[in-house]
Amino acid sequence: MDYAPVSSGITQGQPPRLLEQVRRQIRVLHYSRRTEQAYVGWIRRFILANGKRHSREMGADEVAAFLTALAMDGNVAAATQNQALSALLFLYRHVLGVTLPWMDNVVRAKRPRRLPVVLSKEEVSQLLGAMPDGTPAMMARLLYGTGMRLMECLRLRIKDVDFARAEICVRSGKGNKDRRVPLPMSLKAALLRQRCWAVSLHASDLAGGRGQVHLPHALARKYPNADTAPGWQYLFPSRMHSRDPRTGRRGRHHLSEEVLQRAVKRARLQVGILKPATCHTLRHSFATHLLDAGCDIRTLQELLGHKDVTTTQLYTHVLGRGAGGACSPLDLLPVPPSQAEGMAADAQRPPIGLKRATP
Repeated sequence: MDYAPVSSGITQGQPPRLLEQVRRQIRVLHYSRRTEQAYVGWIRRFILANGKRHSREMGADEVAAFLTALAMDGNVAAATQNQALSALLFLYRHVLGVTLPWMDNVVRAKRPRRLPVVLSKEEVSQLLGAMPDGTPAMMARLLYGTGMRLMECLRLRIKDVDFARAEICVRSGKGNKDRRVPLPMSLKAALLRQRCWAVSLHASDLAGGRGQVHLPHALARKYPNADTAPGWQYLFPSRMHSRDPRTGRRGRHHLSEEVLQRAVKRARLQVGILKPATCHTLRHSFATHLLDAGCDIRTLQELLGHKDVTTTQLYTHVLGRGAGGACSPLDLLPVPPSQAEGMAADAQRPPIGLKRATP
């Protein structure tokens, strides 16, 4: 898919428009492109909701009314409401340079503590087994085998996989941090074939006068030939060329996240897993199963890239240290003989709505 480059928004003799100023400041601070898209979207919605008034003319009342409308009329989650607030605070603090006393008193919505969806080892085996051989199946196994996030897996470069040391270097993960995760030995041969295919695909691009890949920050200027080097190419490249939305230059990006998301969903429906499992569920399952195997919490924190160990401790809820590890007092009560016979009969009775299979 082709993307049109982002226009400068500047005409002769006119200052840049507000949203273009937001984009510039976000890029100066090296925020991710997804953050840029989200912030620009919320600021646009805020301006339209107030009759296209300039942001300098608005203040605490308009921001509070906008966030209230999101919660009451839009029924958005607390995380969505906080994201909108962060976008507006970014607008006033970093773009307009306005320091208003009400900004420090804005109360963020309280995010509820949710337990992650975790698959059992049998469910993971069924899910992965239902995926046909190919790149999506390999990537799904890589998510479960390393605990990487979806975009961390998609953005892997060829140079990031160290087969000699059996490890993968995750670059610029959440919080713009690097970390190392183990390379599953059962995927070594498949990843070697994937690397060979990606290198040959890059060679054909070079022969066709292309072969340039996006490099982070100013590396393209510091290393002029790095964007055509095989090591910098994506390990899971897209089968189509696309246009960089910031530079307008055509190249080969990584595979779209929707490819893997749809493959995981099809496999989940095929095997009949009722849990709302997604690609991120494989990361949760990786963490839970490692703890179950005896991995210490600090090592797991490093593998997952968590800033605080309390985030990692959330996975102990299925390891016999939470509700599943406590015995209900109802099961400890002595059962009279008359009730024991009825309970045994109930155990043999099929669930409601199901018929007993005939021999």
